[in-house]
Amino acid sequence: MDILLVIGIIFGTLTVILGTVSNGVNLGVLINPSALFVVFLGIIAVMLSSYSIAELKRLPKIFSVLFQKDERDSSGIIQSIVELSNLARRDGLLSLESSVEALDNDYLKKGMQMVVDGVNPEQIQEILENEISGVEERHRAAIQMFKTAGSTAPTLGVLGSCIGMIGALGNLSQVDSLGVLISASFVSTVYGIAVGYLMMVPFSTRLTAKSEGDVQEMYMIIEGVMAIQAGLSPKTVEQKLYSLVEPEKRPSNEN
Repeated sequence: MDILLVIGIIFGTLTVILGTVSNGVNLGVLINPSALFVVFLGIIAVMLSSYSIAELKRLPKIFSVLFQKDERDSSGIIQSIVELSNLARRDGLLSLESSVEALDNDYLKKGMQMVVDGVNPEQIQEILENEISGVEERHRAAIQMFKTAGSTAPTLGVLGSCIGMIGALGNLSQVDSLGVLISASFVSTVYGIAVGYLMMVPFSTRLTAKSEGDVQEMYMIIEGVMAIQAGLSPKTVEQKLYSLVEPEKRPSNEN
């Protein structure tokens, strides 16, 4: 689990709670069903109006990816590619077949299978880059869903407050309860801003970072596959791939 994301949600919730308590407001004020209905049902309505069923069905999977810890192993992938390069250099490309079948990374396996099958280098690169384009498009749609929810939630909060104010101003004869009605009407705004800026916008930012990391790794794999196909030396392949990762992930002699 991505512990930093969980901590961020907890801190965001505490910010609202502590801000409420420090102003001498009873926490019970924040429990407002009508505000919940306007903000959350409003977000659902906007999502249904904005995206296709196919995209919305992906939301559970997107949430699971969002909360997964980033365990990308660039060094492990590079070592696998270098080992394949050593084997290809020593015994030829056809000798890689069994080693390729044992690979855990599906994208690397797909690329190396095409190399073993003797597919044209330009076609290999085109197919692998097309797959990256598809991944980027799917990620972009997922990120946009959270951006839509994040930008809509505060406005829905204001809408809920307007509805609450209409109810409060419609009961001016009840002077004793007027203050409570007015304060309750602003709970929707609190919900909207909190959901939008403390959850949905950070979710989209985190998904963007995960997407960029995945795509960077895929481009690195393309470089490795094409280097093996071109017959570069294992040392050259290793140096080339490590130049594409962050300095802290490189061996000490590569920094």
